[in-house]
Amino acid sequence: MNTMSTHHRMKVIDLDTVRQQRRKRHRIVRLAPELDGLEMLYRLASDTQSLYGMPVLAWGLQEDGHVVGLVPWLDCLTPCHTLEDPDQGCFVGYRDPESDMIMDSPPLHKVVELEHAAAYFEYEHDDEPCVLQHLPDTQGTHALCHAHDDSWQLKLVHGWHLYSDGNIEALLQDEDQVCQEPILPGDDCLYAGHSRHESLYLFQRQIANRIRSQDPATLEALSVMMVIEN
Repeated sequence: MNTMSTHHRMKVIDLDTVRQQRRKRHRIVRLAPELDGLEMLYRLASDTQSLYGMPVLAWGLQEDGHVVGLVPWLDCLTPCHTLEDPDQGCFVGYRDPESDMIMDSPPLHKVVELEHAAAYFEYEHDDEPCVLQHLPDTQGTHALCHAHDDSWQLKLVHGWHLYSDGNIEALLQDEDQVCQEPILPGDDCLYAGHSRHESLYLFQRQIANRIRSQDPATLEALSVMMVIEN
């Protein structure tokens, strides 16, 4: 008598392939600056009754068609909805300070803008990552960078590069090169932050000014944050 196995064939899933497919779906393909002051709202575990606001720097269109708000957070330009650390910030939604309206998704006019722009600027991707878009920084973002001599440098972010692999890099000035004033995102004296710095942290202008002035509370909070990250 023929005997047949009752066991189902097991399908082997390559986790690395799954991760790559997920990353591709979430890859940013187009950016639009936020110029009307819309904010990201987030909540801290230490103060669950309060909401904190942070200006949205830009909006990004993902490969899967979703639009996400982007803010400078820790070491990169980060999609707002991915912030889910109770101690550092959990995403709640978006806020229009003009009308005080709270939204749980990006505004329609930004979705339409990005979809039309992506359809117009349709690129063929090469194997090697290339710059797709220059985005100016409109908020005075700064990067605290770890230098080769183990010192830390506070640098102004002059803009952002969106690459064809979806990475977004802060553009920093190489002080050893001559630059025309004002410095613009395409200038030769600018370099991508992570290309030279193993560690960097992004801050809004007011926090950067407190670091410059050696504000004790800010420096203490900064040291605690670095210890947690490391």
